[in-house]
Amino acid sequence: MKHLSYILVLVICVFAFNCNSTKQTVTNTDERAENLKVSDTVKIANEELEYEIIIIDPGYATWLVSMARPEGFYSQQYMETRNRIYVIEWNQRVIQPQRFNPNLYELQIDYDTKIDYGYEVNYKLYNYFIYFQMKYNQRLGPFVPRI
Repeated sequence: MKHLSYILVLVICVFAFNCNSTKQTVTNTDERAENLKVSDTVKIANEELEYEIIIIDPGYATWLVSMARPEGFYSQQYMETRNRIYVIEWNQRVIQPQRFNPNLYELQIDYDTKIDYGYEVNYKLYNYFIYFQMKYNQRLGPFVPRI
């Protein structure tokens, strides 16, 4: 009987140990997902002009670093011109949820053509539009999106 109780205690300990390691794996998965979410967030802010752009799209941060043309490849004027066209089309799609997927076009973009947002903002916004069009097979203007 003593041996049976030792075996029973051993089985319970093994079972309890296995349950704890499963919980730890779930926690690690949650942490990895949170880290991935944070790394896929691109934030551009300028307190002087009081604006902020937050882009949360899985894969965009990686794409920006690995696939997009490097900074300096396009002029600021080129990107501003394209961004104006893309923003107008984007905003038109936001206000037509019955025609365009509201999960893709959630919020309007307030892009004032009279404000000089600088190179970095235009670069990241322009590249997001290229990434978005390629990833979701969308066309936001007369130009074929390409890298």
